[in-house]
Amino acid sequence: MENKKQKKDFILKVDEVQKARERLRDVVVNVPLMRDVNLSEKYEADIFLKREDLQVVRSYKIRGAYNKISMLSKEELKKGVVCASAGNHAQGVAYSCHKLNIKGTIFMPVPTPNQKIKQVEFFGRSNVEIILTGDTYDDSFKASMKYCKKNNSIFIHPFDDFQVIEGQATVGLDILSDTSAHIDYLFIPIGGGGLAAGVGSVFKTLSPDTKIIGVEPAGAPSMKASLEKGEVVRLENIDKFIDGAAVQQVGNITFEICRHIIDDIILVPEGKVCSTILQLYNEEAIVVEPAGALSISALDFYKEKIKNKTVVSIVSGSNNDITRTEEIRERSLLYEGLKHYFIIRFPQRPAAFREFLGNILGPNDDITFFQYSKKNNREQGPAVVGIELQTKDDFEPLMQRLKASNMLQVYLNERPDLFEFFI
Repeated sequence: MENKKQKKDFILKVDEVQKARERLRDVVVNVPLMRDVNLSEKYEADIFLKREDLQVVRSYKIRGAYNKISMLSKEELKKGVVCASAGNHAQGVAYSCHKLNIKGTIFMPVPTPNQKIKQVEFFGRSNVEIILTGDTYDDSFKASMKYCKKNNSIFIHPFDDFQVIEGQATVGLDILSDTSAHIDYLFIPIGGGGLAAGVGSVFKTLSPDTKIIGVEPAGAPSMKASLEKGEVVRLENIDKFIDGAAVQQVGNITFEICRHIIDDIILVPEGKVCSTILQLYNEEAIVVEPAGALSISALDFYKEKIKNKTVVSIVSGSNNDITRTEEIRERSLLYEGLKHYFIIRFPQRPAAFREFLGNILGPNDDITFFQYSKKNNREQGPAVVGIELQTKDDFEPLMQRLKASNMLQVYLNERPDLFEFFI
């Protein structure tokens, strides 16, 4: 990636970030910069986690929302504020409205999980009105823009706003205040780019030798695509699983800042993020949302470079919906090579299934999905079969036995078009 650190015009001024930090003093929790023993041993480095998941709204988003809203004039505050969000930004705006005792209107897509709606209601109390509209964030955004125009309200953008970015940048000041050690690498999750633009600006000014590594979902690489093209790119199709970081288009302001301060961008597969979520829960008792696991997941892709270095990963949030647990586990197993789906042609005769169990499945293989459909074909009947393995090394022997049996029709993991239809 081209190094443009010498161009300082787009980097935030640290004195403005210091002012934002003062405004946030009674709102933001001084969450720990915690050395993680397990990760440090695993990567042979000093790995520190900046635990923004421990903020009052369980994400860093309170910083930017409150900083922006608290800087509005009395006349502007009387008009009320508006935002469009299905997640952490909505909670940050809601909390700010309650704290400042102003009216807020929050537009959320109709499919937003009830848990997230209740959290926004809890933080906003009677100061916030929630309007559910449309099927997607874009639908809600368009509705919020119409509302702002009609009511002359102030829109609080989730990332593409200087005061919002300055609020997020206070994370960088906190990190540098909490350690005297030189930080070699800083891993920052990127969605719209507000956190990376803000924290990256602080580090390029106060710790210019620190390498700033942005981390995006592999299914939504909007900042990487924009940096490679040299202009903001809108992605038509993205994987929305990592909802806190999956955006079709980064901000114009955040792009201009990030293009001068980001040293590298890593794209992390969604399945890898799921494995990290489960690992953090099982080994560390840390609950994170998918976006919150991005910066830790990225360490695997930098493990040779960070050896014997001091590294900070920002854990951006923990607003995870428990109803997603099965999907998280499924995606993790698929990524780790432990879950496989097949269309199997069973001979239409007695004991065919018993032979499949005895001759094809390994001693530690487990059938976790089975959907049989008997057709008019008197010789064969297809079934979709899901098999979970104990180790990924069991896969090749399983495939060899399936091919030798002449029962394998389709290996669905390699056919995403069919996989989505059958599973």
